[in-house]
Amino acid sequence: MARAEPMAAPTTQGDGGEDFASSRLSRIVESDGFAAALMILPAALLLGTFFLWPFFYGFWLSMSNWDGFSQPVFIGLKNFTRLWSDRVFLGALENNVIFVFWVVILKNVLGLGVGLLLQRAGVGRAFFRASIFLPVTMSFVAVGLLWSWIYNPIFGLLNALLDFSGLSALKLSWLGDADVALYSVIAVDVWKWLGFHSVIYLAGLQALPTEVYDSARIDGASAWHRFRYITVPLMMPVIFINTILAFSGAFVRNFDIVYVLTKGGPNHATEVVLTDMMNRAFSDGAIGYAAAMGYVLFFIVVTLSIGLLLLMRRWRLEV
Repeated sequence: MARAEPMAAPTTQGDGGEDFASSRLSRIVESDGFAAALMILPAALLLGTFFLWPFFYGFWLSMSNWDGFSQPVFIGLKNFTRLWSDRVFLGALENNVIFVFWVVILKNVLGLGVGLLLQRAGVGRAFFRASIFLPVTMSFVAVGLLWSWIYNPIFGLLNALLDFSGLSALKLSWLGDADVALYSVIAVDVWKWLGFHSVIYLAGLQALPTEVYDSARIDGASAWHRFRYITVPLMMPVIFINTILAFSGAFVRNFDIVYVLTKGGPNHATEVVLTDMMNRAFSDGAIGYAAAMGYVLFFIVVTLSIGLLLLMRRWRLEV
């Protein structure tokens, strides 16, 4: 009698679906996209944890009344509408605009000038480069202490030099006079960051083709014409880079130097948005109101930066 062959287990539709899902999952796991996603996952988590979440939570706080201790109370846009009737904030915003205007102009003009001098320097070129860059490496506290001594109206170096030069009539309380205090702070900020911008200009100048200058000299072009019609047009991408860096730094990186030198005084003469924001948050306990100041400043900087980038694109500048 013949032995019966064992019957194979029937394959159900469910088993086929599981096999298909398993093979599809296997292909996904083994794909390059999955590996790339795993590689960027830590960066995405860091971005979400330390940037996106604080950004949106801070924006919610800007629409709340919060002193840092009690429960935040949502008040809508009242903090933002209150800003435009706040004389101290409007004065700080005006000081910010003045600060940015002069800092951007001086850092670019002086930075390009120093870059040209460093490019042509012969003996001691390395020493001069290191010297001009040295203030960049100094902390704001050290810079503030140094210039507080220089600006001191009684025994400061600046007034002593004016005395020695016979210009005693020009002696001032450089940080105590409301008319000149802001410009004194601007001068310190330009001095600290001049080396940074000069190095960028120097790198751009050294990358310019020498053949163009040789041809201009053969054609009889003067030094001014070579600068006006060759150097400046070819350096426009670098000028825009330095403008954006100086602009953003003057708006959002001016707290340290102002606070160390004057703390916003005298009588709010050197108050900028960041120092006013810190005072409101930590002295007055108005953290929600201070957050609204921060977001107004943020949107101003972003809007103007986008405008500069669009201008670069319109002029077809590549950086």
